[in-house]
Amino acid sequence: MQDRLVILNRLLRPEGTIWINIDDNEAHYLKILCDEVFGRANFVANVLWQKRTSPDVRASLGAGHDHILVYAKELEKLKLNKLPKTPEQVAQYKNPDNDSRGPWVSSDYTAQGFRPNQMYKITTPGGAKYVPPTGVCWKNIEPVFLQLVADGRIWFGKDGKGMPRRKTFLSESEGNTAWTWWTNEEVGHTQEAKKESVALFGEENVFGTPKPERLLQRVIALATDEDEIVLDSFAGSGTTGAVAQKMGRRWIMVELGEHCHTHIIPRLKKVIDSEDKGAITEAVGWKGGGGFRYYHLAPSLLEKDKWGNWVINKAYNPAMLAQAVCKLEGFTYAPSDAVYWQQGYSTERDFIYVTTQNLSLDQLQVLSDEVGEGRTLLVMCSAFRGKPDKYPNLTIKKIPKTVLFRCEWDHDDYSLKIENLPKAPPEPGHQGLEFI
Repeated sequence: MQDRLVILNRLLRPEGTIWINIDDNEAHYLKILCDEVFGRANFVANVLWQKRTSPDVRASLGAGHDHILVYAKELEKLKLNKLPKTPEQVAQYKNPDNDSRGPWVSSDYTAQGFRPNQMYKITTPGGAKYVPPTGVCWKNIEPVFLQLVADGRIWFGKDGKGMPRRKTFLSESEGNTAWTWWTNEEVGHTQEAKKESVALFGEENVFGTPKPERLLQRVIALATDEDEIVLDSFAGSGTTGAVAQKMGRRWIMVELGEHCHTHIIPRLKKVIDSEDKGAITEAVGWKGGGGFRYYHLAPSLLEKDKWGNWVINKAYNPAMLAQAVCKLEGFTYAPSDAVYWQQGYSTERDFIYVTTQNLSLDQLQVLSDEVGEGRTLLVMCSAFRGKPDKYPNLTIKKIPKTVLFRCEWDHDDYSLKIENLPKAPPEPGHQGLEFI
């Protein structure tokens, strides 16, 4: 787990956050590990998600919650969004004095403690006089209070004789600050998640441990704005990508299991085609649209032979090998039907030729003659004879050596330097593209 956290930490932008869902069995070990990787100073909170609606009767003490550990890349740059007010909260805003700024709620104008400059006497418009009750003072000094009165932000009751209260307008509210206790009424529970999974995949193909879409909606709403990127490196059934798509975010999901084909791709097709009518679809006003690209990570380009030497993996045919090496070297893979050595290009006059042959001096000379003046060719081969600088229009490299230079073997890492990713498909929709 540590290797993966280190990678994810590197991928976070300075204002980014990571949210990790985990149960009681491993939560405290993970907290210590995250303190090491992200820095204890960048710990934001441990959110408790009430994942069940009732205790598990099979347990001595039924687990009712999961943990969501939240860390920032750089805590001083963290700014989480506010949550929208609920309909019940909005209903509390009234406008009894017909204020032009719209509905408002009032709050107590006192503060705990004793501050001499906040202990003044207040006379209301109706003539009533007030001093702070015992143990408290007014919230602001008198000049600030008088400014608030002049701006119509203090409420003295309908008769003008009530104790002062501060007005807060709905139109000026940024929303609610989230806290660390998320009830299942707010963000859903495991039973809700399984119902969503059944609706998407059917009883026979239901995912084992899905998360409710409302839970991911809460996380994404707090941590991101529209068009920002959400990464889920353990995609599971694809809930994160589905919710991100519906909320107008860009997303990346990674999944090593077969869930990619059995759950994620079918699910995202339904979201894009507006066939997913459940979960948060109606709440966020999702009508379908957009698209995605699917990349498949191919087998390792190299493998060791029985003597321990690195050789080209037998799983690669010539076309696959040429395509992979083009990406590594920053060339566009575009094999010519007429010229065998033009398998890709970097400019109109610079080409690449990939072969598993051991090239002799005669073969290199033929290549040099065919390339001619005014063009250049990068030759990637298993081995060659002679000096590579003998031919001014050829650059000759050995494939295993070049690939080994670009990879860190036996590391769970993103060290492979891919210069050119495949282009997006020209037609709209959700075609899958293979990534080597």
